[in-house]
Amino acid sequence: MPLQNRVTPFGDLAADPARGTLFGNRGGRFHRDDRTLGARRWASRQWICCVLDFKGRHRDVWSSGYTELFFLDEPTALAAGHRPCFECRRADALAFARCWQQAAAIAQPPRAPQMDAVLHAQRMRRVGEPHSRVAIDGLPDGAFIARDGTAFALRGRHLLRWSHAGYLDRMARPTGIDVDVLTPPAIIAALAHGYPPRWHPSAI
Repeated sequence: MPLQNRVTPFGDLAADPARGTLFGNRGGRFHRDDRTLGARRWASRQWICCVLDFKGRHRDVWSSGYTELFFLDEPTALAAGHRPCFECRRADALAFARCWQQAAAIAQPPRAPQMDAVLHAQRMRRVGEPHSRVAIDGLPDGAFIARDGTAFALRGRHLLRWSHAGYLDRMARPTGIDVDVLTPPAIIAALAHGYPPRWHPSAI
């Protein structure tokens, strides 16, 4: 049986056999010794998104240390409130911080703890609830919205219907309507200021 470690754009964790293209954690260990979850869904405010391979490191998933999580792609991770890791994805993390800086109109790129504090406050809603309802026309590529309980990523002129295994189909992106946004506001702002997330091949 697969572990309950696949992250959805709604921020919840599901058991699914499909493989993701990125992995990460939520600041430490919150799984139990029998490799199941209790009520906890995070260990600290440091929710990060990492590459699958880094310096030849190997880990036993859900053993000692932190609780390993997996994402279809980076837009999925961003929707769930994870940011790029400053160790294994340093170039991406610095680019993300610069886009955050521009969006927030602050003098210096923020450090990881500053971003984590903002994102943690924005994540503290009930899982599955949208962050806001806004006009779709102003949303950037990489943002996730919810329609009738289904998650869709915005990419160009299309909506991509999400699944654990990849984007299933695409439809024309509507205009002039309000939509429920899953991606946290601070990340929406970074995307709007040019942060380029890593997409799953099915989105191309």
